[in-house]
Amino acid sequence: MASKLFDLTGRLAVVTGSSQGIGFGLAQGLAEAGARVVLNGRNPEKLAAAVARLAERGVAVEQAAFDVADPAATEAAISEIEARLGPIAILVNNAGIMRRMPSIEVTPEVWREVLGTNVDAVFFTTQAVARRMIPRGAGKIINVCSVNSELARPTIAPYATSKGALRMMTRTLCAEWAKHGIQVNGLAPGYFETELTEPLVQDAAFTDWLCKRTPAGRWGKVEELVGAAVFLASPASDFVNGHLLYVDGGMTAVL
Repeated sequence: MASKLFDLTGRLAVVTGSSQGIGFGLAQGLAEAGARVVLNGRNPEKLAAAVARLAERGVAVEQAAFDVADPAATEAAISEIEARLGPIAILVNNAGIMRRMPSIEVTPEVWREVLGTNVDAVFFTTQAVARRMIPRGAGKIINVCSVNSELARPTIAPYATSKGALRMMTRTLCAEWAKHGIQVNGLAPGYFETELTEPLVQDAAFTDWLCKRTPAGRWGKVEELVGAAVFLASPASDFVNGHLLYVDGGMTAVL
């Protein structure tokens, strides 16, 4: 049956940066598709609150508090997760940060902070998981990219640079690891309503620009990312590799 192509029953998924926003929504969606999901975040209290919110919705998940920007802590956490819960079948690299400012004002500290979280952390988290996936000959790695992997805007030079780098990391890891049965793909959201984007949603001028710029004429809803994530995490995408799947209401398709 076609439905089995999207069945994640029993597969263990780790979603980084999933205490809120897009990561939280993706974690819930993967769990509802049958996966056993581990939420990740730096703040244990915030993480526990996210687990409790999902429990109220009838969704049971595990949690692992560690900072993906710390390679040693990440390696230790991945080892502990596998020892406790079994092999990781799905990794969703969602953790990321944004710092908005004119490029002329970007300090070395801000640059390193954004690239360290959005690029370095993704690579070393992926490396830790892939060390275990490669001998098993299977795995799904989903890097949460962005329309800014393709399109630029003023005042987001570190972020856009990081997401462009993530696009090429996705393709390079595909080139190396596809032969090991691992699919490395990117999920590239457009503009979605989340706790982090709420100030922009409430900015009438920005929302007006966005609705005119996006063929769909509106902000995206986080639940509209779930289908694409389940596809990239499931057997349905076994011959899809090195691909960025844009979920953006048509933004990257038009001028």
